[in-house]
Amino acid sequence: MKTLTVDLRSDTVTLPTQGMRDAMMNAPLGDDVWGDDPTVNALQENCAAMFGKEAALFVPSGTMANQIAIRCHTQPGDEIIVHKESHIVHYEGGGAAALSGCSFAMVDGERGFFTSDDVVASIRPDDAHFGNSALVSLENTHNRGGGSVWPLEQLQSVCTTAHAEGLRTHLDGARVWHAIIASNHNAKTITAQFDTVSACFSKGLGCPAGSVLMGTKDVIRRAHRIRKMFGGTMRQTGILAGAAAFAIDHQLERLVEDHLHAKALATGINQISGLSCDVENTETNLVFIDIDRSLGDGATLCRKLWKNGILAEALDPQRVRFVTHLGVTDADIERAIQVTADTCHEMD
Repeated sequence: MKTLTVDLRSDTVTLPTQGMRDAMMNAPLGDDVWGDDPTVNALQENCAAMFGKEAALFVPSGTMANQIAIRCHTQPGDEIIVHKESHIVHYEGGGAAALSGCSFAMVDGERGFFTSDDVVASIRPDDAHFGNSALVSLENTHNRGGGSVWPLEQLQSVCTTAHAEGLRTHLDGARVWHAIIASNHNAKTITAQFDTVSACFSKGLGCPAGSVLMGTKDVIRRAHRIRKMFGGTMRQTGILAGAAAFAIDHQLERLVEDHLHAKALATGINQISGLSCDVENTETNLVFIDIDRSLGDGATLCRKLWKNGILAEALDPQRVRFVTHLGVTDADIERAIQVTADTCHEMD
């Protein structure tokens, strides 16, 4: 009998729904390099309005959106103040150094958060010996923080302090859609104080590819040139923009289902001997599981789970991540809990 697979590796494994496929195939197309793809133009205008920014630029990936923003805000030798567990630190191939000549001033804090005091303490003196503090970058929701949603007042305080100190601000909003739904704050409220914002369509919203970078008209004009430099210009991009437009209209509000699934999954996993989850702070669609060393390590657990049809990712030696998404059902959650319990029992 074939083992049924529940893929909890990431929300990037989602497939377009039939409605999304139809929207992609029916999208009016043009050449986006010439600026005449109507579907791309409409998406960019809609996103800019939704997030309260002057302009927006559609790009292939979230990493590119972040790296374009960094290049827009910095000069070689500049330093970026960022949480040490951020995506731009861990998962973007050293892009800030390779593409913009920047280094990081890394701060710490629970669940991926930091404070205005951390910003002030990280600013370099005006001295030729040091890099120039230029940019503060936040991540909301914060992946390695457990899918955590920044408290609005804390987020605003950090941005206010950064601007008062002459620094620019960028939001890595790969999963900002989840932050919007979980916090009950709209996009404008969450991102009002950021100079640039990136938002990804290929995770929780279920699109095959694409992200958007938003900011002032001047910044986005510069971003156009950098996108070309980084190889991110595409032609009939409306096929992908059509998917993103459909997702905003039809698949944004349903993210609450993913959050409920994640809470149920964390609750069930937390009852398994040798595993622990922070159920209370499982706010969105990411479930992080700490593994007692008596069960081995995360990579070993994942290999055993894979054999039984549960796909997950070991982010650290003693930590595994499960991610809920539109391809996961109530029955999948129940099965993932049961298979994980059985697997751990065999390993004990």
